[in-house]
Amino acid sequence: MSLRCLIVDDEPLAHDIILRYMEDVPFLENCGQCYRATEVPDFLNRQAIDLIFLDVRMPKLNGLDFLRTLQQRPLVIITSAYEEHALESFDLDVCDYLLKPFRFERFLKAVNRALADHTLRQQASSTVPVVLPVATAVPERIYIKSDKKQILLNPDDVYYLESLGNYVKVWDEQRFLLTQRTLSSFESQLPADTFIRIHKSYILNKKFVRYIEGNIISLKNGKQLPLGKNYKHVVKQLLNGLGT
Repeated sequence: MSLRCLIVDDEPLAHDIILRYMEDVPFLENCGQCYRATEVPDFLNRQAIDLIFLDVRMPKLNGLDFLRTLQQRPLVIITSAYEEHALESFDLDVCDYLLKPFRFERFLKAVNRALADHTLRQQASSTVPVVLPVATAVPERIYIKSDKKQILLNPDDVYYLESLGNYVKVWDEQRFLLTQRTLSSFESQLPADTFIRIHKSYILNKKFVRYIEGNIISLKNGKQLPLGKNYKHVVKQLLNGLGT
């Protein structure tokens, strides 16, 4: 499976960097380049695209404002030199946010995520919608609102939750759903015997803890989370979870 890609950026150097990185990723196919967001609608009418690398600050039409005009969007990875657009971007359901200048390793992580999302879209179009993997024999499930949809969430598949102000990222093994809620509202709803607050910005599922080293908690999917200085008392509970 490959991703047909379009680069949209007003800086030629940005095009050059992405094109160079794409050469080392076999599943990425460069289908075109635009230097203004205003050029994109006509391009999309002529060429099917799976993934757009989209800058934010461009002349005439801002990248995010352009994104709002699309009724059916390809996958989008934002490439911007300004971090303040990140929360607004994720609210528009972008796949990832690359802060310029970014290294190849970070680029590869973003496009791998895009490929996984594309695979899920393909599966959804041929079978049923896929949100989070569903395990059997789960006693409790909750609904969350994400991208204007009410999504049935299986807590047993949630690795951790990450606070972004009045938003929360709900992570499964590799992907997340962004919802406009507080972390505290989840803390009171999720099963207390499974989920534990480890930081003012993180709640994790104890069953996915791999090991604890100092103030770092490593998960089974390779992610590492910080242990807050006011949450040292939870280490014993986490260690007990490692034995289950």
